Amino acid sequence: MINLLKRLDNKTILLFSGLLLIALFLSFGIAHVKPTIVLLVMGGIAIFIISFANTEAAPYILILSMLLGPEVVVGQIGGESAVERGLTLRLDDFLLVLIGFSWFAKSAIYKELGLFLKTPLNKPIFYYIAAMVLSTAFGIMFGRVQIKTGFFFVLKYIEYFIVYFMVVNNIRDRKQIRYWVIAILFTCAVVSIIGIYQIPAGDRITAPFEGETGEPNTLGGYLVFILSIAAGLFLTTESRRNKILLGVLTLLIIIPFLFTQSRGSYVAIISMYFLFLILSEKKISLVITLTILISLGPFLIPSVVKDRIAYTFTQPKELGQIKVGGTTIDTSTSARLNAWKNVITKHWVKHPILGYGVGGHSFFDAQYPRVLVETGILGMAAFLWLIYSLFTNALEAYRRSKDRFYKGLALGFLAGLTAMLTHAIGANTFIIVRIMEPFWFLAAIVIMLPVIEMQEQKEGV
Repeated sequence: MINLLKRLDNKTILLFSGLLLIALFLSFGIAHVKPTIVLLVMGGIAIFIISFANTEAAPYILILSMLLGPEVVVGQIGGESAVERGLTLRLDDFLLVLIGFSWFAKSAIYKELGLFLKTPLNKPIFYYIAAMVLSTAFGIMFGRVQIKTGFFFVLKYIEYFIVYFMVVNNIRDRKQIRYWVIAILFTCAVVSIIGIYQIPAGDRITAPFEGETGEPNTLGGYLVFILSIAAGLFLTTESRRNKILLGVLTLLIIIPFLFTQSRGSYVAIISMYFLFLILSEKKISLVITLTILISLGPFLIPSVVKDRIAYTFTQPKELGQIKVGGTTIDTSTSARLNAWKNVITKHWVKHPILGYGVGGHSFFDAQYPRVLVETGILGMAAFLWLIYSLFTNALEAYRRSKDRFYKGLALGFLAGLTAMLTHAIGANTFIIVRIMEPFWFLAAIVIMLPVIEMQEQKEGV
């Protein structure tokens, strides 16, 4: 027995001790809580162990769960920010935290793995997090933010950066990147097929497994972003087979995208197109494609899409509508325009430096005024710095890359980022889990492309 203990190292002892504690916890829990809770906890522990033991498995679990995991509400948190919707905690959030925590734990035990690899986004990310934490701390001190509300909102904002650092620290070579991208595109194909299946019901299309109340605008934003990646790869690949596969995927995406009836997503796809037109080498092809679409659009676009766009200006008279240039705007668009106006002219000026704190102000669907009112000018500056750093580094990766696959990936991400910045005018795009998980996953890949390509050149790959 003594000889056996001598052969065991500290890491093995720590692992067995942890498993013993988990077993004791489960044995106690099974006798005192509901079976469904036990199953959820056991599922979470299983995912944690798999992610800890197999670093390769964790990203694939995350990719498949992004849109195909059950989005069951497990809790809601109230407060000033919950005047209309509040913070909804879903299984997606907990899964992300579990996988992220397993990565932290493994990095702590195996210190040679490192925790935060140095990238061009580290500083803006940490400054943005610092601005959120500082503004929320002051909001709690002065009674504008409830402790529980502020904590969970900040945690929700930070969880997407866990995805970024986890991918950055685990990325190794082209083969790995290729399989990750294929998994992301495959997931989108499945989501699109499920969306097409919803069309005959006559309702607006939403992401699968969203429960009773879906968010078509969320699905619209997600589809635009993945469409950007597919289009970027399509414009740069020289493989006929890949062009066919990407063309089929594009068609699969566009059909449910139209039936989301998300006007913000429709505008986002326009900005995506112009980014391609500016940066792509296939400008003539893009112009020809647009000309064909404009010519055939009136015959191909479903009537529900035309009605949805027209509704912006033809909604029957209701309380809450505003006029822009003499034209009456529908209540939904009016609410977003009023949010911009009220934040800039009334609310932000009361706490201009640090804002009200995350979760300290009433809800509205617009990313930029939300960042401004919650974190003040400091938070907004950090957020814009992060976006600027992300765009410029992705642009550099696109321009410097000689590999067609890498070039297409960077181009698609740039178009997707532009589309998301447009989408965020009328939605909280950068805090929506089902958009931000694939966004930051691909952001990490694009940021690391120059490093991977340089490594391949040195190895003569």
